[in-house]
Amino acid sequence: MKKIAVIGAGIMGNGIAHTFSQHGFSVSLVDLHASQLERAMNIISKNLERQLQKGTISEEKKKQTLLLIKPQTDLNAGIADAELIIEAVSENVETKLNIFRELDKLALPQTILASNTSSISITRIGAATARPAQVIGMHFMNPVPVMKLVEVINGFATSAEVTGIITEIVRHLEKVPCVVNDYPGFIANRILMPMINEAIISLQEGVAGVTEIDTVMKLGMAHPMGPLQLADFIGLDICLSIMRVLQEGFGNAKYAPSPLLVNIVNAGNLGVKSGEGFYKYSPGSKELQPSERFRTR
Repeated sequence: MKKIAVIGAGIMGNGIAHTFSQHGFSVSLVDLHASQLERAMNIISKNLERQLQKGTISEEKKKQTLLLIKPQTDLNAGIADAELIIEAVSENVETKLNIFRELDKLALPQTILASNTSSISITRIGAATARPAQVIGMHFMNPVPVMKLVEVINGFATSAEVTGIITEIVRHLEKVPCVVNDYPGFIANRILMPMINEAIISLQEGVAGVTEIDTVMKLGMAHPMGPLQLADFIGLDICLSIMRVLQEGFGNAKYAPSPLLVNIVNAGNLGVKSGEGFYKYSPGSKELQPSERFRTR
């Protein structure tokens, strides 16, 4: 398998394209917006330059990697000969279902369809196609070129052959596949998101401030990043979407998102990508400062 298509040129999509092309795959990076594709290619180039400066790749490897990525705004042309298609768009059920219906109609009959979803049911996504046995989850971690884990999610109808193919591909990418079954949040977010939500509830109740909560988890639990900083990094809107998937999937009040999280997202403070969440993010600044909203807590 050498021809891959990635749908969506955002943070996850460009990271997935970068990783596959660096390991010799021909990648079609598909996005409806040419400006997003241009931005994605610039990010990939900068990340490769960073690898070059660190001595982890050669100049020739950087050039080859970039040449293997073909930006494409036309979905039909972008996936025409792909053997594996990985969807990496926003974490919205209807958006993903519509994309998979379209992919099912346009892709080659033997093509495997994968989703980078972090919480949405692979079984439900597969059921939107005529090839549920060929639908699987490939949940990469951010930043994709750096993080070793790929959560491989079997839908109810995913075939053992497809699971085997995907786990081998993940190993070829020099990453570690962990195969899990299709339940809300899978493993990564079923455990992580309630922890982040509880940290937000603790802030909401005034138990401790932003810095204190994150310091306790970093120094006391050996987490490389505190839960509130991590939430900002993931995107607070994404955290909220995942909590709602967990709440709907399990029907349990313990998965209800914190009202503070809901309010912050409604206010448009989404974390790093918007410039403010629990912390304030200024271009070029390496100092981590809590958002003014939380500094007096």
